[in-house]
Amino acid sequence: MTKPSRYTYCETIERLSKAITDEGNTIFATIDQARAAKSAGTPLRPTTLIIFGNPRGGTPLMDAFPLVGLELPLKLLVWEEGGNVLVAHVTMSEIAARYGVARMDERIAAMDRSVDALVNTVA
Repeated sequence: MTKPSRYTYCETIERLSKAITDEGNTIFATIDQARAAKSAGTPLRPTTLIIFGNPRGGTPLMDAFPLVGLELPLKLLVWEEGGNVLVAHVTMSEIAARYGVARMDERIAAMDRSVDALVNTVA
C-alpha cells in the first residue's frame, strides 16, 4: 500500500513519528537508509524506514503464528522521488495471509485500520 504525502520528506517523518507515539505505539527504530547508503559511498534518494508497533497487538499473533515475527514489528517506508514524498507499508492482512494466520480476523482488521489511520495523517 503506497500513498503520497502532502508534506515534505522531513515533515512527513516527524508527523508520522508523532502520530505513532500519540496512538500508544512504540517506535523501535528509525533508519535513515539514505545516510547509511552515503556512508557506504552509494547514493540513495531520501529514504527512511520507521519500525514500530504495540506488543498488545502483535504478541498474540507471534505467539500463535511464530513466523509472523519475521514481519513484526510493523514498518512504514518514507521516500522522496520526483519531487513527491511517498509512504508505503505492507498491510497486516497481507502479512497474515502470507503466513496462514487464522482465527484472528478482528485483531488483523484493527491493526490495518490503525496503520491506515496513521498514514492518513500525512496523506
